Amino acid sequence: MNSRIPDPSKPVIAILTTSDRLQQFRGNRTNFRDIIRTGKELGYLVYVVTVRDLKLEERVVTGYVPSASGKLWYAIPVPLPQVIYNRIPNREEEEKAPVIRKIAECLAHPEIQLYNPSFFNKWNLFEWLKESKATSRHVPKTRRLRSAATLTAMLKNHDSLYLKPEKGKAGKGIMRLRYRPDTLLPYRLQIQGGKKNTTYKAASVDRLWARIGREKGTSRYIVQQAIVLATHRGRPFDLRVLLQKNGRGAWAVTGIGARLAGARSITTHVPRGGSIEDPSSMLEGTFGAEQGALILKNVPTTALLIARQIERASSMMLGEMSMDLGVDEEGGLWFFEANSRPMKFDEPAIRKLSLERIFQYGTHLSRLTK
Repeated sequence: MNSRIPDPSKPVIAILTTSDRLQQFRGNRTNFRDIIRTGKELGYLVYVVTVRDLKLEERVVTGYVPSASGKLWYAIPVPLPQVIYNRIPNREEEEKAPVIRKIAECLAHPEIQLYNPSFFNKWNLFEWLKESKATSRHVPKTRRLRSAATLTAMLKNHDSLYLKPEKGKAGKGIMRLRYRPDTLLPYRLQIQGGKKNTTYKAASVDRLWARIGREKGTSRYIVQQAIVLATHRGRPFDLRVLLQKNGRGAWAVTGIGARLAGARSITTHVPRGGSIEDPSSMLEGTFGAEQGALILKNVPTTALLIARQIERASSMMLGEMSMDLGVDEEGGLWFFEANSRPMKFDEPAIRKLSLERIFQYGTHLSRLTK
C-alpha cells in the first residue's frame, strides 16, 4: 500500500455507503479499494464513510480504509469530507428514511459537495430526453405500461416491444414481446431469468396481460419499441459509454466499450451471457472500415449531448454516468439506458482513467465551496 502522506491543499474525499451489521459497510469493496489506492497515489485523503457515521455537525468522523494487503478494513478517525462520492449500493437502501435525510443534509451543507444524489428512473430519463429536439431523435418510442390497451396501441406500429422495470438494474426483469398475427398463438413473451429465457405464447391480449401481471408484480414498467440492432457474428450488440466530469467540471467521455449479447439472451448484459468486445473492430466487422469508424466518431458527440440534457432536465448535480447506446442496421445511434452509479469497466485503460477522474472532478468541486 502506498503510504504517501495526503497533500493538505487537496480536498478530503469520502465514498458514501450504508452500514452493515456483519461487514461494517455495504458496497463493492474491490472498487472502493481501487479508488482509495488511486487517491493515495495522487496525494488525497480518501475513505469510505457510512450514512450512520457521517455526522455533519462533527469535525472528525469515523471512516474506513483498507489494510496494506487490502483484506481487512480499519475504522479510523478522519476529518469531515469536502467532497462526497455517492455509492449507496442499491435503490432499496437509497429509499430508506435515514439515507434520504442524510443526502438532503449533505446537499444543503455549505462546505460539502455531494454529486449523483440518486439512481435514475427509466421513465424519467426518457421524459427528460424528449424535452430536447437534439436528444429526442435518439429515443425509442416509449410509454408507461399501464394496461393491456397500452400494448395493443404500441403493437399497431411496432411488431416487437421491450418491457422494462422503471427501477431495473443489469437487465433484471426485462421482457420482450413479439407479435405474429399470422400464427395461432400470436403473442410471444420472452422472459429473462438468469442466463436462461422462458417463452410464453398467448392467443389473446387478455391472457398475455395476465401473464405479464404475474411477472412484473407491483413494479412499475415502461414499454418500448424494439430497435432492430446491427449484429456481429449473428448476435446483437450495444455500446457502453462511461462519461465523467473532468478537472474543469465539464463532461468528457472516459471510454467506450462494446457488449455482445449471449446466445439466447434478450439483452447484452455480461452476467446474462454477454461478452466484452472491442468497439472499433466490432463496428468495422459489421459496417466496414469507413462506416464503422464514422459511427464510432459519432458516439462521444451523441453521448455528451445526452449526458448534458439529462443533467439539465434532472436539476441534479451529476459527475458521472454510464450509458447504453444501440446501433441500428443503418448505423443510427439509440439511447437505451443511463446509470448514475456505474459499475466498473473491465477495460484497463478505461478503468485507470475513470479512477483518476474521480479526483480531478473532486478537486474542481472543492474549489466551488472556497
